[in-house]
Formats: sequence, C-alpha cells, structure tokens
Amino acid sequence: MLSQWHLPMIVGASLSLLSAIGAQAQDAQLPVVTVAKPVVRDVIDSDEFIGRFEPVDEVQVRARIGGYLDEVNFTDGALVKKGDKLFVIDQRPYRTALSQAESTLESARSSLEFAEAQFKRTQSLTGTGTLSVSTLDDHRRELLSAQALVRGAEAAVERAKLDLDYTTITAPLSGRVDRRLLSTGNLVQADQTVLTTIVSLDPIDFYFDVDERRLLSYARVARERGSALQEGGGSLEVLVTIADSQEEPFKGKLDFAENRVDPQSGTMRVRARLDNPSLVLQPGLFGRVQIEGSNTYKAVLIPDEAIGADQNERIVYEVTGDGTVVTKPVRLGPKLHGYRVIRSGMTGDETIVVNGLMRARPGTKVKPETVQLPPEAQAAGAAQ
Repeated sequence: MLSQWHLPMIVGASLSLLSAIGAQAQDAQLPVVTVAKPVVRDVIDSDEFIGRFEPVDEVQVRARIGGYLDEVNFTDGALVKKGDKLFVIDQRPYRTALSQAESTLESARSSLEFAEAQFKRTQSLTGTGTLSVSTLDDHRRELLSAQALVRGAEAAVERAKLDLDYTTITAPLSGRVDRRLLSTGNLVQADQTVLTTIVSLDPIDFYFDVDERRLLSYARVARERGSALQEGGGSLEVLVTIADSQEEPFKGKLDFAENRVDPQSGTMRVRARLDNPSLVLQPGLFGRVQIEGSNTYKAVLIPDEAIGADQNERIVYEVTGDGTVVTKPVRLGPKLHGYRVIRSGMTGDETIVVNGLMRARPGTKVKPETVQLPPEAQAAGAAQ
C-alpha cells in the first residue's frame, strides 16, 4: 500500500502530465500560417507609361528637277544605305542642255582670248602714241565683258552638270524604304512629287506622355543627377516592352522632353532613345515603358499575398513572439522585384504572415512556420 507521503507526489506528477498533454492538444488545434521577415534592399522606384515608337529620321524622297521617271532601282520595303541609287529621271534632255552649255563656254573662251589679244596690242600701241587712250579703254571694256561672259558660261555648265546629277536620286539616309509611289513613265514635278519615304531604324525613338505629378518627380531626380529633364533627364534609364511576350525588354535612356506642359492635357511629351541592332522595333509600334522614378533608397518589400484590407485601410498581420496575431496599418508603394514596396508602417524587423491570412485573426494565437523570402519574387509568388 502507498503511504500518505507518496500520494501528493503522485497527484502532482499526474497533474503535470495532464497539463502537458492539454498544452500539446491546444498547440495542435492552433491554425498553421507561414511567416517571414520582409525583404529589405536598395531599390529604385519605376513608373509605367504607354507610348509609340517613332523613327529618329524620316525623309520624303522628292526630285530636285522635273522629267519623266525612267528607272526604279530598289525593292519595296528593302533596307537601303545612304547614297544608294533609288530612281533615275530621263537624262537625255539634261545631257543635251549640258552639251549646249559647254559649247557656249567654248565660244565665250574664244571671245575672251581674242579680247585679251586686242587689249594687249592696243596697250602696246598706246604706249608709243600710235593709238589714243579712248581706244585702249574700249578694248579694256571688251575684255572685261568677255571675262564676264566666260564666268557666266562656266556657271551655266556647272548648273547643267548639277541638273544632270539630280536625275539620279539617291537615298539621303540609311534605313527602310517604303513602296514606290510612282511608276516608271510618269511625270515627276520638281520639288513636289513624293517618290517614296525612308525611315531610320537604329537607333529608334520612343515617345510617351507624362503627367504633371510624376513629371515634377522626374525633374527632381534629374536635378539631383546634375542635369535637366529636357537635356536627357540625368541619364534616366528606361525599359520598353512590346506586345510579343517572348521578346526581352529593350533598354534605353531618356534624351529629350518638350519645353512646356500641354495646358489642355496637363502632360508633357518625353522621348527615350533605344538601340535597335536586330531591327525588331518598328516605327508605329506601341510599347510599355518603365522609367526610373527616384534615386536609390532602402525599402521594405513584402508579397502582395501578405497584404489585407480593413475597410479603406491596408494592413499586414504581424506575429509576436508568443504567436499572437496583431495588425499593422501600412501605406503601399509601387511593385518592384516581384514585391510591394511599403511606404510607411513597417521597419523591416517584423515577422508577418505571408501565407494563410484567412486563418489569422487579430488577437488570436497561431502556429507559425517560418520561411525566408528570396531577394526577388518569382512569378508564382514569393511565399511559395
């Protein structure tokens, strides 16, 4: 039989065992949530706009002289280089005009030689007193007139050569040529008829409109980098994506902004220039541009899945050391590196619920399972 001294010890051990079993049962009933520390890293804010690609240079090809179109020497839509022959206008009238101008020049030079000989002969005879000074003056006038006729004839020859050169129309820049707008045999009006157009492709410009609020932010960033937005934005970098999801974003830099805000729309047109060696980007394409909206700063980043709502307020669920859930109101910023930037409300030292928000209730206890968020979230979500 047990003595009276052993009974309290047995009862105490039994109560401790029951208490431990009850605590384990209570822990087993607690909801399981996934918790993690926020990502704290240096970031640069970015904004997104929609814009359109435009060529750096665009030329309407016209003829400088008139005539009938004789040749077309390119394929519609082909890539051409500066100086490539595109069109030829009938050269026969201009060759004839050049021959006539050269004949006139020869006649003028012959007259000049005769006038020079006459002047020299008269000058020598005037020195001996055989001829009068007035006769010498007449021959000097004839010499000067002959010299002027030669200069005029030489100018006419140069003009005729220039017109003949203008019958061959070459590409004024490198790029992609449009289709021919006129077939051979048609009459070309000088400086009026558009024969085709050429657009440059590499590099290429991207234009988009920026609202006043973000415009002031970009201007401040540009000033901090020692430049003005109109002068290139302090080398603000941009990433442009197109409709083809298989193409990687194209990198570029801001290089121009208009000198005034449009009073009707409250926006300013901004331009970024991008290299296009593969010629994937074409004038007229739409794109989405991401532009740096700040200098580098340290930010607190969390997954979108960790953000809840309380009426009009955004909140996160923090788990304290004893497993109690408390809410923290936060102010959200842009999405960077797959996470949401927290503008205010968090320091980065908190342990927050990143998965299982539906099981977390403020003031209750949970069973946390800790994971570590990667520096950049994957498309499937950082919590996984």
